Amino acid sequence: MAWELGRREFLKSAIAGTALCGGCGGTRVFRTAGPGPGPRIVPGYVSPGCRGTKVRVGKIYAGVPKAMWPNPTFDIEAEMRRYETEFARMKAEFADVEFAGNQLVTNAAEARKAREAMTDVDGILLIHLSMGIGAIIPEILTAGKPTIIFAHPYSGHEWVGFGQMRKQKAGEMMDCLLTSDLGQLAVAVRPFRAIHHLREAKIINVTARPVAPEYAAAIKDRFGTEIKVIGREPVLAAYESIPEKEAWAEANRWIEGAVAVVEPSRDEIFRSCRLALAFEKILDEERATVITSDCYGSMYHQLPAFPCIGNVRLNNMGLGGICESDLRSAMTHIIMQGLTGRPGFISDPTMDMSTRTIALAHCLGSMKMDGPDGPSAPYKLRTVHERQEGAVPQVKMRIGEPVTQAILVGADTILFFTGKIVDAPEHDRGCRTKIVVTIDGDADRLWQNWSQGLHRVTCYGNIRDDLARFCRFKKITLTDEAA
Repeated sequence: MAWELGRREFLKSAIAGTALCGGCGGTRVFRTAGPGPGPRIVPGYVSPGCRGTKVRVGKIYAGVPKAMWPNPTFDIEAEMRRYETEFARMKAEFADVEFAGNQLVTNAAEARKAREAMTDVDGILLIHLSMGIGAIIPEILTAGKPTIIFAHPYSGHEWVGFGQMRKQKAGEMMDCLLTSDLGQLAVAVRPFRAIHHLREAKIINVTARPVAPEYAAAIKDRFGTEIKVIGREPVLAAYESIPEKEAWAEANRWIEGAVAVVEPSRDEIFRSCRLALAFEKILDEERATVITSDCYGSMYHQLPAFPCIGNVRLNNMGLGGICESDLRSAMTHIIMQGLTGRPGFISDPTMDMSTRTIALAHCLGSMKMDGPDGPSAPYKLRTVHERQEGAVPQVKMRIGEPVTQAILVGADTILFFTGKIVDAPEHDRGCRTKIVVTIDGDADRLWQNWSQGLHRVTCYGNIRDDLARFCRFKKITLTDEAA
């Protein structure tokens, strides 16, 4: 069935006379909880109903008046105002950031005082204004906080030592952005954001099987992320607590927003949407941000519906819904969301060496791959392909989009590669939502290097550099599988 056809016909035949509540294609389509017990950790996105503590970033301007570079008559105060104007212009990109300090330091003593006032920040942004800051940088690094040095060309000669400094123990928590593009100030805070949101994140795992205690402990120790197992009964209780009227309204939103409803019955969609609202309620009550369920294992046919619509709905909202009790993918999703503000797409990959591409397929796909306020991709409501039951959104993702695919292995390794979407095929092989991706690196090396099982998580954008900074600060080994 073509993507352009089917929705009108379905609506006429299946829901004639029903009062619908708005399609799934616009901003704030889905129900978002109002004030309540649960946080909304949505990186880079702050609005009513999307709550969480802000990322604290220490902002320090480092410079010396009348230094020879940029020039002896350089107005250092005016340069600070220029940066502050840029921060104000990009206020939407810093909506979840609280800056601390925000002062000029001109020598080591001032740097020490500024650093001592930043014990509770997630990271430090040090903006290099002029020559003469050689004694300032080591003082700031003494804090042991993740630190990004933002250095505009001509700001001074200190940059020639940054590379060697990074290789020394004192520079283990330091990285640099050497650029004239002040828009990169928003890039500088990304690793701090990911670190912050991992620390606040809590994953609910709906399963009858225990989580390996050593894995949960390693995740908690390195990232601060809590993993909590709940069984079937709390989910059933939450499901029964959702009024049928609310669930039908949610179902009608999904039906109206779909390009087509192919296999699922209205009752299947209703039960899926009631479970979706139950998932949100559980996250609120648990003060959690991500849920995953053992849908192909101990929870198969133990819940009122497949969790796919519930997972997608949470991803669209800026939270997290993850398939198959896959805790590695859940953690990878949180990292990617922290770095980009966008959700991940879990996939079962398959290679095609005749075209040197990799197809990434899974039955559910998120429509809001650009984030909660981004455009919504078209979708159909289908069954789970492998089971021929349930209800899942089959999403048509955007061709031409650069992507990054990754997986966190244990607590200390990330495997990744980057590429570009060249097709979003629709055929009866593999899972419902599919993208075909060219590989930036060596396709032969990718399949030869492949390890650690099937699932990977894909997000829009080439975030290689963001991953590298995050991994540096968290002491994680980053490996390009296509290199």
